[in-house]
Amino acid sequence: MLIDSFLNHLQFERNYSQKTINSYRVDLIQFERYVKDCNEELTLTNVDADIIRQWVVYLMEKKYTSSSVDRKLSSLRSFYKFLLIKKELFIDPTRKIVGPKKKKPLPIFLKETEMNKLLDETDYEEGFIGVRDHMIIEMFYATGIRLSELIELNDTDINIGNSLIKVTGKRNKQRLIPFGNELKESISEYINIRNETMKTWSGAFFVKENGERLYSALVEKLVKRQLTKVVTQKKRSPHVLRHTFATAMLNNEANLNTIKELLGHASLTATEVYTHTTFEELKKIYKLAHPRA
Repeated sequence: MLIDSFLNHLQFERNYSQKTINSYRVDLIQFERYVKDCNEELTLTNVDADIIRQWVVYLMEKKYTSSSVDRKLSSLRSFYKFLLIKKELFIDPTRKIVGPKKKKPLPIFLKETEMNKLLDETDYEEGFIGVRDHMIIEMFYATGIRLSELIELNDTDINIGNSLIKVTGKRNKQRLIPFGNELKESISEYINIRNETMKTWSGAFFVKENGERLYSALVEKLVKRQLTKVVTQKKRSPHVLRHTFATAMLNNEANLNTIKELLGHASLTATEVYTHTTFEELKKIYKLAHPRA
């Protein structure tokens, strides 16, 4: 009866869609059945937080995802908020309930062999466009900069003599990223070809054929086009190359604080995800290589 009253409220007063109402109905009936299975004397108006926590554990044991459990808890919270308004109860049993933590997806990255193939064996267009596109891929991989940071680079941010790039990141925070001789040679080659090609120039480091600064969608498109040549994974974005940079650094014994500074992360927590990535890779290698894995 209380569930029906709540669902009518959603339909006629809140104008919820029938699909949403059906989802609420399924969640609440499922919870009511669980409550009755726990104790025949319990009702929806006299359950406590412990019962709800037990229900969450039950759902997780039944292999419901964290997102599904959170959605069911959301249904329950809305229901009990309604009962409070109707004075069917005076304490919300969901008020201190915390849903299960969602697992953050591990960063997707390219293997070293795939990057070598992308930079050394993959065909690019002839002339300025090909050199520029190769330069963009190499810049992402060699520095780990963000897409927004890359397109905002100016020539004045590139110090070839000292092998340093000045990057303006989130919240206008600036950092210096060092680079090696290979990228240094590529930068010099790119600048020479660009300056020979451009009739006018905006001051931007990466430009279109007309000399104007690149924009995000164009870079995303060209990166996806090049990555498609060496990988089949669904995600093929500039951020994958940023992840690839961080993972390569960690695999080659760079410490987390160094990687944090190079990536421009505000805290070490954001950088620590790469330790999980490399550990997952280690597990795969172990299972393939060890005779008793």
